[in-house]
Amino acid sequence: MPRPLSDHDPEVVLEAERDIRSALGERPLDFDSLLAVSNIYRAANAIRNRMERDVLAPAGLSWGGFTILFVLWVWGDRETGELAGDCGLAKGTLSGMLLTLEASGLVTRSRHPEDGRKVVVSLTEEGVETIEEVFPEFNRFETTLTERLDLEDKHELARLLRLVTATADDLPLVAGDGPAG
Repeated sequence: MPRPLSDHDPEVVLEAERDIRSALGERPLDFDSLLAVSNIYRAANAIRNRMERDVLAPAGLSWGGFTILFVLWVWGDRETGELAGDCGLAKGTLSGMLLTLEASGLVTRSRHPEDGRKVVVSLTEEGVETIEEVFPEFNRFETTLTERLDLEDKHELARLLRLVTATADDLPLVAGDGPAG
């Protein structure tokens, strides 16, 4: 039996979308929105799974671990609550991931200099080396995943996804939400 919602064959996916319309067609549903959101979800899962398997796992990283290293690399030391928010993680989930990253020698935790109740996370030298080694491969894979899109398509896709994300997070529209230009 085909796996219509997780299959990677575009023909199977299109058939699944037709099946959904056929099975639920009598209901007053917005099928175009249903298909748009389900394809966002499928794309995100497919990308994450491939990135974890092909790029991150060989470096001993999970998606969350990579995200933590990336945020610290780009924005510097972060207080744990701030880091959890930046990475889209619950504080409890972040705590477990930090244990793993600490055990691997990639991050350290220390008391906040002005508020001893808070903890600050920092990249170690090994953490910097790891993200600087892994990120170019991660970006090459991003390039591969979008190679069928021209530059205008990439800009438009990013703009549209920012709109959906802002709506999902109940936030106002962000810069770049206007027509691609």
